[in-house]
Amino acid sequence: MENIIEVKGLRKSFKKLEVLKGVDFQVRRGKIFALLGSNGAGKTTCVKILTTLTKADGGAATICGYDVFKQSDDVRRSISLTGQYAAVDEVMTGRENLQLIAELKKVSNFAGVASALLEQFNLTDAADRLVNTYSGGMRRRLDIAMSLVGDPQVIFLDEPTTGLDPQNRLAMWDLIAKLAEGGTTILLTTQYLEEAEYLADHIAILHNGVITAEGSPEELKKILPVGEIQLEFLHTEEKDKAIALLQAASYTLKIHRKSIEIDNDGSVAQVADVLNRLTAAQIPVARFTQRQPSLEDAFLTVIGER
Repeated sequence: MENIIEVKGLRKSFKKLEVLKGVDFQVRRGKIFALLGSNGAGKTTCVKILTTLTKADGGAATICGYDVFKQSDDVRRSISLTGQYAAVDEVMTGRENLQLIAELKKVSNFAGVASALLEQFNLTDAADRLVNTYSGGMRRRLDIAMSLVGDPQVIFLDEPTTGLDPQNRLAMWDLIAKLAEGGTTILLTTQYLEEAEYLADHIAILHNGVITAEGSPEELKKILPVGEIQLEFLHTEEKDKAIALLQAASYTLKIHRKSIEIDNDGSVAQVADVLNRLTAAQIPVARFTQRQPSLEDAFLTVIGER
């Protein structure tokens, strides 16, 4: 089965508010799929439907070949969910949390499974401490470790790095990447575009209740065919001369206090032309930067806020 998740025409309303208006996407086995969207776009609602926590108003969805709406027990046995906040018992130790989940899932050798996961997630030294003594990053690692009990084929991570500091966020990214390398399929929702760009094989942007764009990070960046050349000057007089020169050459400029930006098609020829014109006119440039479109640029363009 190439697509382990298939979603078609998914719809959901809350009273008069239509959140999902016909969502379609597929997730390939063993890949990281990122679902992006602004606050309130419906990312969490979509995850809740796929994990059988909320009923849809219409559409179809299958996970591991099981119908999400008609075979919910089979779906739940195939998946795991880590929500926005760590679902750990703070008055139990890390080891006890893992053993409890293993017993509930009827996993044989639950003690051995707990020890292996504690080691995998670098929690062995804290295994027998109460979770209320754990840092935010440790709780998050324990939460994901609990999600792996029973070897689920698909893990849903709903904004897994919310509230983490930069160091713990990077550590979590590496952990998620290693899970995918081991063959686990991951559906990730996030508001951090750099997180999606770092982790995801495929990204879908949810806006106004539908998927408005999808593709790999590189494919989405190509939505914007132009980047920017930024030129900074030490003196206003030099900047004004550069503006007049480049406008006369029909370049499109954005003018700032000490710098100007030029739309760039990404070609070496255009960069060379700009610099050659400035050099020939003896206009010194204090700093030159070439910037290509980012995933953030593409996202803001798709949702109409760029």
